[in-house]
Amino acid sequence: MQFPFSIRDDTDFDVTGFGTNAVDFLISVPAYPDFSKKVELTDYVQAAGGEIATTMVGLQRLGLKALYVGRFGGDAAGDFGMKSLIEEGVDIRFSEKIQGASTQIAFIIIDTRNGERTVIWQRDHRLAFTSEDVPMSAAGCSKVLHMSPHDTAACRTLAEAARRSGTIVSLDIDNVFDGLDELLPHIDILITSAEFPSKLFGIRDAKEALTEMHSRYGARVVGTTLGESGSLLLCEGSFIETSGFAVPGGCKDTTGAGDSFRVGLIYGLLTGETVEESARMANAVAALKCRAVGARTALPNKTELRDLMTGK
Repeated sequence: MQFPFSIRDDTDFDVTGFGTNAVDFLISVPAYPDFSKKVELTDYVQAAGGEIATTMVGLQRLGLKALYVGRFGGDAAGDFGMKSLIEEGVDIRFSEKIQGASTQIAFIIIDTRNGERTVIWQRDHRLAFTSEDVPMSAAGCSKVLHMSPHDTAACRTLAEAARRSGTIVSLDIDNVFDGLDELLPHIDILITSAEFPSKLFGIRDAKEALTEMHSRYGARVVGTTLGESGSLLLCEGSFIETSGFAVPGGCKDTTGAGDSFRVGLIYGLLTGETVEESARMANAVAALKCRAVGARTALPNKTELRDLMTGK
């Protein structure tokens, strides 16, 4: 099945990302501790992360041209985060540092038995965009606009402008935010975490929840990531169930696996793949990411992605 979109051929970039960036402090432990217990860590690293910034890095590594729009704090973490994008080749011309604000941080505890993680995060309110100060020049300069909805009013303003220019709008969402009902009708591709549909609708059956999501908000492609089990998409009335890939060498860290799924799906869309093959790509990128600790550390290049998908 082909994606139900026309893709622009008159843009400067393939993808624009609007949303979160972060600096992650990743702490590996032999087992997640019980309440009131102590555990000695086995390793500790600092790495760049954040849902949208990570997705832009993943697409850039696969050969697409990515633009990131976001705010960093006026601190050392902000310098670290901006440098991480520049070194990957991601364009940050519409990003800025906010003096006096702190860059978003996350402390991530990883259970080394299975790579599963717990995230403890904080975002400075001074990093938020409003519908008045969001850089509108970024709305229509790419084939796809990919966002996380932390600043919902700004997202809606960008999404409306992007769609008017013929840009496809994609949303990465895992939680309920104020103003979501006003934003979601302006989304073309809506991919959620496994837990989100029950948070939004109270519906636990995945197929029923995706059907309701499409019916209520109108996104042409809706879907949910299912961890190591793979993914479920609904497109043009058909459900597409895709199995996950085994992580080469075993799962070291699931941080950023959902962001990586979006990398593969958008990459498939923009390189002319079917929805089914794009879903396989999405699951493959997510599996490859889990080879190492950190959201971006093991994001694959095209050769690594092809080799996993062809069984080499």
